[in-house]
Amino acid sequence: MAAASRSLANIAEISDRTVLVASITSLLQCLNPQNPNPKDISSERLNQFSNFLDPNLVVQVIREQTNPYHALFFFNWASNLNPKPPYKHYHHTNSCYAAITDVLLSHSLLSTAASLLEKSQKVSDFFISKLIKAYGDRGNVKAAIFWFNQAKRIENGNCLFSYNSLLDVLVGANRIKLAEAFFDQVMKDNAVQPDVSTYTMMIRGYCKLGMIESAKKVFDEMAVKPNLLVYNTMINGFCKKGDMESARLVFDQIMSREDCLPDTVTYTTLVDGYCKKGELEEAMNCFNEMVKRGCHPNVLTYNAMIYGLSLGGRVDEAKRMITKMRLNGLKDNVATHNSILKGLCVVGKFEEAVGYLRNMIKSNMKPDMKSYEVVVRGYCNMGKTDEAISLLKEMQSRGFKPTVSIFNALFRILVKNGELDRAILLLKQMAQMGCLPNFISFSTIICSLCVAKGRMQEVEKLVDGMIRSGHNFDSTMYNCLLKGYCEDGNDEKAMQIAHEMVTKKYVISLESFSVLAKELCAKGKATEGQNLLEMCSKNPAVDVDNYRRVLEHIWN
Repeated sequence: MAAASRSLANIAEISDRTVLVASITSLLQCLNPQNPNPKDISSERLNQFSNFLDPNLVVQVIREQTNPYHALFFFNWASNLNPKPPYKHYHHTNSCYAAITDVLLSHSLLSTAASLLEKSQKVSDFFISKLIKAYGDRGNVKAAIFWFNQAKRIENGNCLFSYNSLLDVLVGANRIKLAEAFFDQVMKDNAVQPDVSTYTMMIRGYCKLGMIESAKKVFDEMAVKPNLLVYNTMINGFCKKGDMESARLVFDQIMSREDCLPDTVTYTTLVDGYCKKGELEEAMNCFNEMVKRGCHPNVLTYNAMIYGLSLGGRVDEAKRMITKMRLNGLKDNVATHNSILKGLCVVGKFEEAVGYLRNMIKSNMKPDMKSYEVVVRGYCNMGKTDEAISLLKEMQSRGFKPTVSIFNALFRILVKNGELDRAILLLKQMAQMGCLPNFISFSTIICSLCVAKGRMQEVEKLVDGMIRSGHNFDSTMYNCLLKGYCEDGNDEKAMQIAHEMVTKKYVISLESFSVLAKELCAKGKATEGQNLLEMCSKNPAVDVDNYRRVLEHIWN
C-alpha cells in the first residue's frame, strides 16, 4: 500500500513538472526574445516560477525550447535570479551549462555559446570539447584547433576531452596527417592518458581512408583494452578491403573475451563483407551463427544477404529471404527490392525486372532513382535502346533526374548500334531532363562521328557545345579528330589539330600519324609529311624511329 502511494505521488510530481515546463515555455513564447541580449523585454513575469527552480527543471525547460533565444533568455533569467526570503536561492549546475551550450551550438550560435561560457568562467576541457566539435561539424578546422590550444593552455595539457574532440574533427575532415601529428603529441606529452575513444578515432580515420595497415598498427599497440566499438571499426575496415580472413581474426578476438560479445553491427558487417566478396556460403554461415547466438538480424543484415544472393544470381533465395525478414517483423524497403531488380538483370530476366518494378509501384513501395537506373542499365546491356529510353522518360516524368552515367550508358549502346542521330538528339535533350552532359557524354558521340564518313560538320558543332560547357580535349579525342578529318579528306584541318596537340604536349599516336601521313602522301605533300615527323619528335614520349619507319614505308 505504501509503495502504491509513493507511485501515485511520483506520477503527480511528474505531472506537475510537465505542467510547469509547459507554462514556462508558453510564457517564453509570449515574451519571444529574438537575440542574445534583449533589452526591451522584462523577465518579471518569470519570477512567479522562481521558487520552483531546480537544475533538473531548468535543463528540461532549456531542452524544450525550439528557439535558442528563448532558452538563453530563460537561462540568463535563472542565472541572475536573487530571490528574497522565504524563496530559496538557485544556482546553475554543470548540467544546466551543458544543456544551454548544446542548444546554442545546435543552432550554430557558436560565438554566443563561447561568450556565455567565458562570462560564466566555465571554459574548461569538457565545454571546449563541445565547441571544437561544433566548429569541426561546420568545416572550420582552424577554429577547432584554436579552441584546442585554449583548452591545452587552461588545463596545462590535461585536456583529454578536447584531444578526442579534435581528433574526431580531423578524421571527419579526412585530415589524417594532422590527426596523426596530434595523436603522436598525445603519446609524447604524457599530460593525459589516451582512452579507448582516442584510439578509436585514429583507427576509424585510417579505416575510412583505406589505410588498414596503419589502423592495425594502432589497434595492436593500444595501451587500453579495446571495446566493441574498436573491434567493429577494425572488422569494418578489413571488410571494406575485402580481407575477410583478417576480419574474422578480429571477430575471434571478441569471442575469446568473456566481457565482450559481438552485436548486430558486428555480424551485419561480416555478412555484408562476405556478400560483397561473393562468398555467399560464408555469409549464410555467419547469418545463421548470428541467429543461433540470439543476436537478432536487422533490416541492414537482411538487405546485405539479399544483395549478395541477388548479385550471385540466386534471386529465388533472395526472395525467400524477404519472406523470412517479414515473418520476423521487419519491414523491407526500397534497397531490398533494388537488390532483386539487380539480380533479375544479372540473370538476364529484364522483362521480369520491369514487371517487378511495376509491382513495386502498385504496392506503394515507391521506386527510387536507383530502381529505374538498374533496369535502364539492364536494357542497355541487352542493346534494347527503345525500352531503355522509354523507361528513362518515365523516370523523368515521375520526378527523378537521371544521372549522367545513365545517359552515358545509353550513348555507348546507341553508337555501338550505329544510332548516331538518336544519340545526338538525346544529348541535346539532356538539359531538359535535368542533367548536363559531361566530357564522356561528348567524347562518346564525337569520337563515333569521327569514324563515320562525312559527318565532321556535326562534329564541329558538338565540339563547340562541349567547349562552351567548359570541357577540354584529351589525347584520345584529339587523335579521333585528327583521324576524322583525314577520313574526310581535310588534311589542312588535320594538320591544325596536329599542331595544337604538339603545342599542348599531347602525343600524336602512331596510328593517327600513319593515317595523316598517308593522306599527305596521297596529295603529294612530302614537305608537310616531314614537318609532321619533326613535330612528333618534339615530344620525348614518342619513339621517333618507329614514326620515321612508318613515314618511309608510306612514301616508298
